[in-house]
Amino acid sequence: MAGHVIVFFAVLCFGSGALSATLSVSPNSISKSGDKVKIQWSGVNSPSDRDWLGIYSPPDSPDDTFIGYLFLSSAPGWQSGSGEFDLRLINLRSDYAFRIFRWSSDEVDPKRHDHEGSPLPGTRHRLASSDFVRFRSPAAPEQIHLSFADGDDEMRVVFVAGDDGERFVRFGEEGRLDRTVRTDVARYDRTDMCGSPANTSRGWRDPGFVHDAVMRDLKKGTRYFYQVGSDAKGWSTTLNFTSRHSQSNETYAILFGDMGTWAPYNTFRRQQQESKSTIKWILRDLQTLDNKPCFVSHIGDISYARGYSWIWDEFFNQIEPVAAHVPYHVAIGNHEYDWPTQPWRPTWSVSSYGTDGGGECGVPYSLRFRMPGNSSLPTGTRAPDTRNLYYSFDSGPVHFLYISTETNFLPGSDQHNFIKKDLEGLDRKKTPFVIVQGHRPMYTTSNEVRDAPLRTKFLESLEPLLVGNNVTLALWGHVHRYERFCPLKNFTCVDWSRDNATVHLVIGMGGQDWQPIWEPWQDHPDKPVFPQPERSMYRGGEFGYTRLYATKEKLRLEYVGNHDGQVHDSLEILSGYGDGHGDDHDLDGGKREVVLGHPLGIYVEAAGVLFLGSLLGFILGFVVRRRRESDAGNSWVPVRSEES
Repeated sequence: MAGHVIVFFAVLCFGSGALSATLSVSPNSISKSGDKVKIQWSGVNSPSDRDWLGIYSPPDSPDDTFIGYLFLSSAPGWQSGSGEFDLRLINLRSDYAFRIFRWSSDEVDPKRHDHEGSPLPGTRHRLASSDFVRFRSPAAPEQIHLSFADGDDEMRVVFVAGDDGERFVRFGEEGRLDRTVRTDVARYDRTDMCGSPANTSRGWRDPGFVHDAVMRDLKKGTRYFYQVGSDAKGWSTTLNFTSRHSQSNETYAILFGDMGTWAPYNTFRRQQQESKSTIKWILRDLQTLDNKPCFVSHIGDISYARGYSWIWDEFFNQIEPVAAHVPYHVAIGNHEYDWPTQPWRPTWSVSSYGTDGGGECGVPYSLRFRMPGNSSLPTGTRAPDTRNLYYSFDSGPVHFLYISTETNFLPGSDQHNFIKKDLEGLDRKKTPFVIVQGHRPMYTTSNEVRDAPLRTKFLESLEPLLVGNNVTLALWGHVHRYERFCPLKNFTCVDWSRDNATVHLVIGMGGQDWQPIWEPWQDHPDKPVFPQPERSMYRGGEFGYTRLYATKEKLRLEYVGNHDGQVHDSLEILSGYGDGHGDDHDLDGGKREVVLGHPLGIYVEAAGVLFLGSLLGFILGFVVRRRRESDAGNSWVPVRSEES
């Protein structure tokens, strides 16, 4: 009799699905990140569009600490009470398990929601659980990515493994891996996090061990092959890269900000689905380059993990097809760093520096990446110092300088001193083009009112360094749009033939899909779009990235849209070098020429003349050379305005 009573109350409370639902997963063992499993369920009686599948790793996690979830109603035929998902899994150095829950409308908890305010599904009524899924080699090397090291003949490789045991990088030219270097190992713990959710059971997962090694004495511009791992714990597949050649007369780069991560499930944070398209088109362009040296520049708001550890794992697995073959360089953004007790938080910055880092306080960013130089800042806690703040390197005829908009940049600070010394010490005959990159923009016509005090300080503290040292381009993220400005000095378009100025571009359109409106009318704030001011030459909301090609004579930057992979805007700057006139041209005086708005493909192989593979490009180059030879002065041609 007692057993019947228990069954009666189970049916009353949980529905009959609680007694009959089954959940299975196959296979139960997979080899590497990206492998898929099939999750199948049946016997869910009276199915509801609120029934959901929870994803758990470690598999014994409490019901409310899932890493992700999917509503059963997203599977075909779910109304029958049966269905299946094919789900890609990444190696979190722990097993997985899955559970089905019933969530009724009267159990919605307004206090338990994701970052957009949508209720998170409830876990009171579990209907079924699966067996575990394990990785056959949970300690195997994963998340491989390259970066430039301090020496021109060096390349750094960083990866994650499941333990701190001995690991190596073996490398060599084609046909042999005859050189070996041992990795250094680093790790961060839950107690290193500065706040919630990063230091809570909901957000924290074991991040593994970060292995780091530098391949040295590399020949310039040479293709190398490499593997990471060990005999005991397994090796990666054989990968390849082309070593840097700082004396080359060509520079290739892919540049963007705010890309983020896509995952095949819902989680506590919104995912950036457009990031998949960004990676897809970048891979296309890298294949077209055919092993020419290139690098990627991601200027802040990297993974958007914001305290949920496994999102970093998703991110590095997503970029590995790119980052394991070309150096992947980063600048710190607000979503990697900001928290209320950060060491530098002046009173005028309180509207800008908040809790955007999700309690990470820069720690995963600092240990999972390793950029050139030794810039660092204590966190003010037991956490490791924040690294990768500001640094620079040459790539062919271009000097690249990365700065931190999240830490002290005012005159007298270590960063300001570094920027000043770096820019003033350049040989412009060696690197006629100079590009400065940071996360928050100095100029934008987006309605970013919270950062207004910060932009004022940028103008006071940093613009004199940019203009005074004739910086060619300043690239910024943070605003999730693309915008190109004229050569600017204190909000004024400048004729480069008469004065120094810097062309600013906002390139934060890598994947994050939250976008503010353009600046509204001052006297009619209800008007959604401010008339595009003269200083803004082109602006649009299309997701994508920029790609750069430069020789000593010319720099070309193009904005590629994700919806078609085509060029939507372009910028070309002539330096005065490379055509027989270079040594007589005074670059420090700003005597450059600019031509805009000709959307030619820049990664086209055509008889050694890249980006000028069409008749229009040839004619354009001829015309601008003739114009320079006649000493006609610089020109600035606005071509298109806002894209609908």
